[in-house]
Amino acid sequence: LLLRWVDRKITALVQWRVGPPWYQPAVDVLKLMGKENMMPVTARGTGFMLAPVIALGATGVAAAVLWGAIVRPDGGFIGDLIVVIYLLMIPALMTILGASSSGNPHAAVGASREMKLLLSYELPLLLVILVAVARSAATAGGGWRIRQGARAGLGDRMGRQSVERDR
Repeated sequence: LLLRWVDRKITALVQWRVGPPWYQPAVDVLKLMGKENMMPVTARGTGFMLAPVIALGATGVAAAVLWGAIVRPDGGFIGDLIVVIYLLMIPALMTILGASSSGNPHAAVGASREMKLLLSYELPLLLVILVAVARSAATAGGGWRIRQGARAGLGDRMGRQSVERDR
């Protein structure tokens, strides 16, 4: 939410406006939660209503795990990187579930597009993250933790600096 505020503030400065206060994204979320629930007649209630809530919850938990890794770099647990990747896939899956349970005949097209996008961008992202962590784990002797991603290129840089210094 804080990054969303920074983005809106910078956009406002570029447009010579004042921009929103720092708490505006939180106000927007609370306002959205207070809106009237509108459900189509053909929708299957449980999946249609719970999909956005589960997506927001998964994003919040992923943000909490990442924030915990920033605050306590030596904390975390083995496999927390895999958990975060899984949690970040849930919103896209909930979009597919919500569209499928809406009962709209055009939602099948949207759900299939979202599935194709999920497969096309999640797999390369997963491979990039796993390569960085595997390289870092091989040099640092650690496991599959979020903190390993930050150290991915550290050994490489340190090696280059020592070689350049010896010349």
